[in-house]
Amino acid sequence: MILQSLYDYYQRKALDPDPARRLPAFGLEEREIPFIIELSADGHPLGITDTRQSEGKRKTARRYLVPQSVKRASGVAANLLCDTAEYALGVDARGKAQRVLKQHAAFRRRLEELPPAALADAGVQAVRAFYAGNGAAALANDPCWPEIVAGNALVTFRLHPQTELVCQRSAVIAGLADESTPAVAGQRVCLITGQPATAARLHTAIKGVWGAQTSGANIVSFNLEAFTSYNKEQGDNAPVGQAAAFAYTTALNHLLDRNSRQRLQLGDASTVFWAQQEDREAEDAFAAIFGQDDPDARSGLIRSLLAAVRSGQFDGGRGDNRFHVLGLAPNAARLSVRFWHAAPLHEIARQIRQWFDDLAIARSADDPEYPSLFRLLTACAVLGKAENIPPRLGGEIMRSIFAGERFPASWLNAAVMRSRAEQRVNYHRAAAIKACLNRQLRFTSSSFPAKELLPVLDLDNDNPAYRLGRLFATLEKIQEEASPGLNATIRERYYGAASSTPVSVFTTLLRLKNHHLAKIEQRGRAVQFERLLGEILGGVAEFPKHLSLPEQGRFALGYYHQRQAFFSKNKPSNETSEGEPA
Repeated sequence: MILQSLYDYYQRKALDPDPARRLPAFGLEEREIPFIIELSADGHPLGITDTRQSEGKRKTARRYLVPQSVKRASGVAANLLCDTAEYALGVDARGKAQRVLKQHAAFRRRLEELPPAALADAGVQAVRAFYAGNGAAALANDPCWPEIVAGNALVTFRLHPQTELVCQRSAVIAGLADESTPAVAGQRVCLITGQPATAARLHTAIKGVWGAQTSGANIVSFNLEAFTSYNKEQGDNAPVGQAAAFAYTTALNHLLDRNSRQRLQLGDASTVFWAQQEDREAEDAFAAIFGQDDPDARSGLIRSLLAAVRSGQFDGGRGDNRFHVLGLAPNAARLSVRFWHAAPLHEIARQIRQWFDDLAIARSADDPEYPSLFRLLTACAVLGKAENIPPRLGGEIMRSIFAGERFPASWLNAAVMRSRAEQRVNYHRAAAIKACLNRQLRFTSSSFPAKELLPVLDLDNDNPAYRLGRLFATLEKIQEEASPGLNATIRERYYGAASSTPVSVFTTLLRLKNHHLAKIEQRGRAVQFERLLGEILGGVAEFPKHLSLPEQGRFALGYYHQRQAFFSKNKPSNETSEGEPA
């Protein structure tokens, strides 16, 4: 299903009317080529063109459509007319002279194996004359030469004054097609197309997955006897035709490209997504919802998507188009599928709307209206760093969003534990806790004692843990108003214990509050606090010895809601003036 969907995506993109967005034809690929050797018609080198441009602190080479590179690890295998300096020029960049001789010989042999029509091309003849005349020696004084040798850089050739590379000339491309035409004998039924085809022995490596090998990794791979069956070798164990293998790997590498707008990183899962039909609006909205974009820039896209769901714009033919989401994670030389979801667009849109309904919670003007999943994950990670996000968490949350299931317990645990460790319940953690608890309630029996949590302060919520969170926030507010400018409040010292073992803390805090109330100069304000404390404690029969993890989450929400109410300019419908500042 995954490979078939990627194959279909390639077929659509290969026919894109916009050349800039069109995927390369069979046997070709886009590569960044930093250096081009300019040749005259008789093979004399005229100089080296540096295609790189500065992007911040790094230089990026221009991308060209060239013959697809061969798959190689430790062996010697040459690409056609575009390769490293060791292969193309025979320079010893790493002190392995004997190996370089074999590499350069393989490069020149690959050139000479082109069909006669390609060998007769003027560009190919110029390259052959370049080698016959030892043209590499004439390049030693070029300013780019030291950098090419030191970095074993990728190089290719161009016939001056033309703009296309030699490896892009029509005769070379035609020769490449003849070279890759599969033989009729030994054909197998392709697992992707269902048609007879010669199976690809090795599939092109997938690059761009965070944490995987820089040379790439594979989804389909059989490199040990333990992985094979019935004496089949390598790709014959899962036969995929050469053209189909090229199609799905090209599509996936395109989606994983660092400049792709259809990829994002969720924990250790490199995530790509695409629509069945051309639907840039849906793809842009998906990237805005789950990516790391500027909140102000993404809010408009998300708002329009949610409005489209409410107005029924996804109920017609557009909503029946399938939307695909694929999460990949590194696993040695292979890739593991963290999650895979393919569903009609109307179903995806409905689940995304439910996702934001679950996250909705009172916030300040500085907090984003629609928090991104990336920010929600980093808020629950140690030091707020992306590398500290639990590896599988992002994929598990994505699976829960699209399947409409409860969120993983590890997310609730991470949000509660970070709140305790840092003694701070911020917007993103509170939103995560609310979403986890409400989803949990929907999948438990109706006899579960707690009610669904609201986005704002709920004065009717009698849950003891929620009430204790409100109580702790009120005691902290009393202390702040009694002693303005404090560097630390009871939160820094007591939050962890109050949220896990309330009985050990609250008796002490309630004694301290009498001292703090006496210091408040405005007696009317002190009376307001007394009334609020009475209202909160009226729903608490006794202080529990211990609070479970879900109850600690309710404590955190009660604390967060009460704090937001103190500083909110607009009262919730069921909130009294006791929740407002003076």
